Amino acid sequence: MNLWAKLKAKFAGKATPEHLRRGALGERAAKSYLQSAGLKFLASNFRSDHGEIDLIFRDDDCLCFIEVKTRSSEEWTRPADAVDARKKTLLSQTALDYLHLLKNPKVKFRFDIVEVLLRDGTVREVRHLPHAFPLARPYRYA
Repeated sequence: MNLWAKLKAKFAGKATPEHLRRGALGERAAKSYLQSAGLKFLASNFRSDHGEIDLIFRDDDCLCFIEVKTRSSEEWTRPADAVDARKKTLLSQTALDYLHLLKNPKVKFRFDIVEVLLRDGTVREVRHLPHAFPLARPYRYA
């Protein structure tokens, strides 16, 4: 191996894993889809100690916390089925952390899921599921 090849191998870094590339593609497709539907983009990949929210949008006077699920197949289940009770709780906690950073404004908010389906590495279909689930207990009343 010549010097150039050794330097290139040392500094090239590792390739991004396929699931992360697929997820990033899905988030870009979801963002574009929601913007074309008239929602206003606010933030992506908001992180707190409780987790991460993929996308945050505003739909008129409502904040939308968006979980994006990207899959190459629906053979077994729909992508949205991956958002289980534990994930809903983490998303609820993270959304409350975001609102806390905004000094807890009196604002409506909801949790949406966007399913992105791929075929041969390209986006085949995008589905927006608004009001996919409520704020998790014990964070909500009733």
